[in-house]
Amino acid sequence: MLTPMRCLRGSAFLLFLLFVLTAWGETLSSPDGRLVLLIETSANTTNPQEAQLVYRVTFHGKPLVDQSALRLELEGQQHPLGADVRIVKATPSSVDETYRLLTGKASDVRNHYNALRVDLEEPAGLRRKLAIEARVYDDAVAFRYVIPDQNPIRSFRLTKESTEFRIAKDATTYSLILPNFRSMYESEFVKLPISAFSNQGGVPSKLLIGLPTLMEVPGVAWMAITEADLRGNSSMYLTNPSASWAGHWFESVLAPAEEDPDVIIKGTLPHNSAWRVLLVGDEPGRLVESNVITSLNPESEVADTSWIHAGRASWDWWSGSLGADDKPAYNTETMKHYVDFAAQSGFEYMLVDAGWSDRDITKMNGKVDVPELVRYAAAKNVKIWIWLYYGGVDAQMEEAFPLYEKWGVAGVKIDFIERDDQRGIDFYYRVAKSAAEHHLMVDFHGATKPSGLERTFPNVLGYEAVLGMEQSKAGSRDNPDHHTTLPFTRMLAGPMDYTPGSFHNVTREEFVPRMISPETMGTRAHQLAMYAVYQAAIQMVSDSPKAYEGVPAFEFIRNAPATWDETRVLNGRPGEFVTIARGHGRDWFLGSLTNWDARQLDLPLDFLSSGDYTATIYSDAPDADKHPENVRVEQKIVTRASHLDAKLAPGGGYAVRFVPVK
Repeated sequence: MLTPMRCLRGSAFLLFLLFVLTAWGETLSSPDGRLVLLIETSANTTNPQEAQLVYRVTFHGKPLVDQSALRLELEGQQHPLGADVRIVKATPSSVDETYRLLTGKASDVRNHYNALRVDLEEPAGLRRKLAIEARVYDDAVAFRYVIPDQNPIRSFRLTKESTEFRIAKDATTYSLILPNFRSMYESEFVKLPISAFSNQGGVPSKLLIGLPTLMEVPGVAWMAITEADLRGNSSMYLTNPSASWAGHWFESVLAPAEEDPDVIIKGTLPHNSAWRVLLVGDEPGRLVESNVITSLNPESEVADTSWIHAGRASWDWWSGSLGADDKPAYNTETMKHYVDFAAQSGFEYMLVDAGWSDRDITKMNGKVDVPELVRYAAAKNVKIWIWLYYGGVDAQMEEAFPLYEKWGVAGVKIDFIERDDQRGIDFYYRVAKSAAEHHLMVDFHGATKPSGLERTFPNVLGYEAVLGMEQSKAGSRDNPDHHTTLPFTRMLAGPMDYTPGSFHNVTREEFVPRMISPETMGTRAHQLAMYAVYQAAIQMVSDSPKAYEGVPAFEFIRNAPATWDETRVLNGRPGEFVTIARGHGRDWFLGSLTNWDARQLDLPLDFLSSGDYTATIYSDAPDADKHPENVRVEQKIVTRASHLDAKLAPGGGYAVRFVPVK
């Protein structure tokens, strides 16, 4: 038995009990002991004489992930790395620390895990070396491949990663089915069992599934598969290669390089893969509360963060750039109208969307004078963001970003990225770094899912959500069923710019898509609740200024912050309903969303601190099922022992602000 190495945190004796080297592999438990990872070698299914590297996961002592292979295929080397290896060393450790996030679902994050590095070597042939680094948290298992510097491998040229996820049961998944590797992740999470992806009438299927993928493993756990810290790597997707109706497992597929699709990742040694992450909990809300994704990323590389601030933004695009005369006009005067609205509302920002430049993003096309708008906004304590096209940024960022800094622009929204291969992932990091050097915040649209980049570069405030409210202009895919799925799926990966705030609220039957002054299905209270439910450090207030004039319910949006000190999920199931409470300073904000089913929820307030609070409640009016714009506003004195009885109309919502009584 190996003697455990010195612990980074905690008692060596406790770690000895948590880490056991056995004849068949290395076992690592979470700090609370409920989640267990086993890394071992097992007879290779294609060649029993070889020892395949595999892993298993249990939760509460029950199988969650059965024996699953870990393999890498390198260019010019026929034998997969991991197909025949032996364990030569195992090094355990433990960490219990706290770090701060500038923006997000929590300000102080506890990073508590037990860790293990397993060093492996091939017993014959080239004797190539491989290592697996693993961490087990109370709410997650994470592991990554480490390819050390070694003579048999001169450079790292990966042609395939075959990480298996053999789920113990045919779980019900909420899966994002994508058409190819060049999408904008704009699709819907579909509720299907894993086996539904295995074949069509006996013919193997290759449906491509984007991350994160949520699943309910009956009687065992809720689990989501995603990834973290992608620097130098390519984004992971999933497919079910089983070709069997009974096949309920996934295998990793990495986005191929656009320029050289045969070699997915190119690099030097040593090389670390991205972290493969399994978020695990008894209820789906526990996954929403997790901070594991940022914890798996390096600390901030931005020394001075005093210029980075979360906030709300008025926005011209969604309403159709309606001016003060309620007519569409994309010009400087219209943008000043939105700046005035932001200033009057106490918002930090105004976003100028597409149209101010043509292909050359260092030149204005005469429609909007950006420097003039920045000066006008600064006098009113509002800062300006501008929209950019990915192609222009990729070609001109080193010239454009210093120019925007000179103009006084606060941030850039970069759209239509549509790639997350190795070069695409590198683009995100290059943008974040260059933008930070020029004091620019960033919001990525037409983009891949987050993977914790916002910890390393806290100037990255947002990523577009899957099928954000922008899609309501063209069709009905933006709806309460979708809204109640996103917190448990896309939002697990990180910040989610959904662009809420529509005050043109209609029933499902009345909805008509339109580009100017668009409508949304569901109630106005539903839109309010999104500001507490959805995590977004740059939070859009999407409708035209006139839509909010004289509306008492607008006060909830005016008061809601865009970053949080604490997050609690009170209840919910994907696609049905959700209630999330978030703390900011001494205040708390709560949001409940329901799908098309009317719902009554009992909401305990034990997340509050001691003492009395004034609860300002924005709920669906009794006739909101027929008149969705109607909101009831009332106040109550409550304590942490109180409960609220929330009644939600079909497509409805419930939003509450809690302020301590002075």
